[in-house]
Amino acid sequence: MAGPVPPPQPPPGPPGRPLLRRLRPNPLRRRTDTVRAWVGLGVLLTVLAAAPVAAAVVGDSAHRHYQDVARHQRQTRHLTDATLLHDAPRHPEPGSDEERRTRYPVEVRVVTREGRTRTTRAEVPPGLTGGSTVRVWTDSAGEATDAPMTGREVRSRAAGWALLAAIGVALAGAAVHAVTGAVLHRRNLARWDAAWAETAPRWTTPM
Repeated sequence: MAGPVPPPQPPPGPPGRPLLRRLRPNPLRRRTDTVRAWVGLGVLLTVLAAAPVAAAVVGDSAHRHYQDVARHQRQTRHLTDATLLHDAPRHPEPGSDEERRTRYPVEVRVVTREGRTRTTRAEVPPGLTGGSTVRVWTDSAGEATDAPMTGREVRSRAAGWALLAAIGVALAGAAVHAVTGAVLHRRNLARWDAAWAETAPRWTTPM
């Protein structure tokens, strides 16, 4: 005895990606579908071409900027001895790896390049006693500061800006594609409403 007849299934769509399927001849395809497919293809090609260019231009500009910053830092900052004015806090886990990385802000006394003595706050390892001497970086005013940027830090920051530029181009392309799709969708709805307003009276039976 034969089993129940399965319900009819729609024929499988043509193989290929959605964007390519929209570009193939199809009697049910609307003009807006074709426009959206071409816009999507154009946006994709534009992003693929513009993203590397934007990354290269922005990355090069950022690299030159941070090179100038690092050069200025090397000219205005110097390493000097600093004397702790009081004990630094002790780390709660002595001997741990975290203790070796932790630094605490402590008041220290430094001598500027002009020979003047001044007090500033510097990051020092935990557990140092007052009167201990540490090496700190100071700026032209004698304030404790970070060490000048290294070449690796310059390259890292420039690469970060290059990546952000490429991502920005991709996001701009996605926004253009989304806005275009929304506009075309609203146009389809407006045409559907107009067509239904024309067709609806023919389906209406007078009472």
